[in-house]
Amino acid sequence: MHIPIKRSSNNKILAGVVGGLSEHFNWNPAIARILWVIISFTPISGIIAYLVLWLLMENPE
Repeated sequence: MHIPIKRSSNNKILAGVVGGLSEHFNWNPAIARILWVIISFTPISGIIAYLVLWLLMENPE
């Protein structure tokens, strides 16, 4: 099962998940990364969500 959003090949630091989300929704990648770090400190862990999205998102071409 995949979601129709591709990981970024240009805006990637680890796997391109946040970069792919920011490209898909036309967000600023820096702001998206800052928000992702803030979400990672909440009880619903952003780290687990990152890993799940990494598995579900399509590879960059």
